[in-house]
Amino acid sequence: MIVGVISRISGPVVLSEGMRGSRMYDVVKVGEQDLNGEIIRLDGDQAVIQVYEDTTGLRVGEKVVNTGNPLSVELGPGLLSSIYDGIQRPLPALAEQSGSFISRGLSISGISRERVWEFVPKVKAGDRVRGGDVIGTVTEHHIEHRILVPPFVSGTVKEIRGGGFRVEEPVCTLEDGYELSMMQKWPVRKGRPYQKKMDPDTLLATGQRIFDTLFPVTKGGTAMIPGGFGTGKTVAEQTLAKWSDTQIVVYIGCGERGNEMTDVLTEFPELLDPRTKLPLIQRTILIANTSNMPVAAREASIYTGITLAEYYRDMGYDVALMADSTSRWGEALREVSGRLEEMPGEEGYPAYLATRLAAFYERAGRVICLGSDSRVGSVTIIGAVSPPGGDFSEPITQNTLRITGTFWALDTNLAYRRHFPSVNWIKSYSLYLDQVKEWYAHSGFSDWMDLRARAMYLLQKEVELQEIVQLVGPDALPESEKAILEVTRMIREDFLQQSAYHDIDSYCPLEKQYWMLQVILSFFDRVNEAMARGVALSKILKLPVKADIGRMKELTGIEDIKGLITTIDDALGKLEAER
Repeated sequence: MIVGVISRISGPVVLSEGMRGSRMYDVVKVGEQDLNGEIIRLDGDQAVIQVYEDTTGLRVGEKVVNTGNPLSVELGPGLLSSIYDGIQRPLPALAEQSGSFISRGLSISGISRERVWEFVPKVKAGDRVRGGDVIGTVTEHHIEHRILVPPFVSGTVKEIRGGGFRVEEPVCTLEDGYELSMMQKWPVRKGRPYQKKMDPDTLLATGQRIFDTLFPVTKGGTAMIPGGFGTGKTVAEQTLAKWSDTQIVVYIGCGERGNEMTDVLTEFPELLDPRTKLPLIQRTILIANTSNMPVAAREASIYTGITLAEYYRDMGYDVALMADSTSRWGEALREVSGRLEEMPGEEGYPAYLATRLAAFYERAGRVICLGSDSRVGSVTIIGAVSPPGGDFSEPITQNTLRITGTFWALDTNLAYRRHFPSVNWIKSYSLYLDQVKEWYAHSGFSDWMDLRARAMYLLQKEVELQEIVQLVGPDALPESEKAILEVTRMIREDFLQQSAYHDIDSYCPLEKQYWMLQVILSFFDRVNEAMARGVALSKILKLPVKADIGRMKELTGIEDIKGLITTIDDALGKLEAER
């Protein structure tokens, strides 16, 4: 055991001497209270440590004990519906020990050692197993938790038992004597291995029209949501966590306000998954590292989250990871870097900011998992970015832009107009359009991309026409261009605008999205036909069907929405006959 002595303290950064033989990223216990820390720099027998807890009262001369292990998380049954801090300490257990204000130096296991799980074997004695193979299952809420052989372990099963076990008890013994339990540990800064990374060609359905229709993200893809204060980043992330087409959600509250995490903790147990009709919390892992928690633990929180996501990916599940927000994570990097007296980069961020961001987002992907069977799992990363003053030219936004495949730009002006989600359809983009084109076609929406292209053309045309209107007024426009402005208003207000708190409209299935857009564009086509036959636009805009289109989002029946196309034809046909 390596034991050193504190020689310098600078906030969360501690310098310890006598640490020769230590390794980078070893976990250490600092001071008389055994504060948790991690070695981030070595120089001779000196080690620089970032401490994950408040260092108030720590003194020079106190001991530092190296555990010899990297920062790791415990993986096994009991993770779902848990609430952790940035280094996987369960917050309810911390509260039981120390009350509402967490005491320092507490070390609590990430997974309960007392709970008994019913283990069902999937292999038998004499079977050959290797890393990633499923040796048995445990029911965790409604999710089948697959017990995996750890990577880099292989052998022949000598004995395997079913029944009730705690996570540390051996359930399987290999012929070489190696014992497998239901729990394994994994270092958070090292990505879990897989057989092969696949192309991102499957849509991640979110139930949000502007995301699914205009700017899609794929399973295993990456997306970013940048926006200034009040633009709805957190609500967008929470909405995606609630409704995205994944079996598991990992939500990381990285440096956000405590009341925002409280909203998540109170809402998720009450909300029902639209697919399983079970509480959303049962398929969610929450990592709460709020703004008043130690800054160094914030830096570790996203690595803890992505490792938990990779674990469920390896079981063959689709996982969505919500990081809210990576700007707070970057600020933690900047603070620790400043205390290390490193050469600052742009706006004081460390020079390795881009490398750290890329290493995090590159752990997303849709993969063929390790193991003998052909399991496919995915981790989709959606990161919120909080640029100061909504300035998208700042380093974290720009570096994230170079990495992610989908860019959902939140707009302050739209938020002030109460248009939510406040995604700017002109600035936003998705690099996954070509990949999901075939997926849409195979799902029965062969002309989806054509509808999207027409909608985007009209929205871009509206921007040009609005500039003309500001110069000469709306009356100077010809009837055909006035029709474009009216239809784009319908696209914006009746299609893109969506309430996260509406009982029906908070989640919009893909088929409903398709027919809603089909109705609006059919209305545009029939309006142009009617005007070509001499019908005045002013008469068309007085038709009751226009209000019916505005109420589409509140309808639940697809046939009712389809029926609006017939209603439009009848109403405009009647006007043409009266002309």
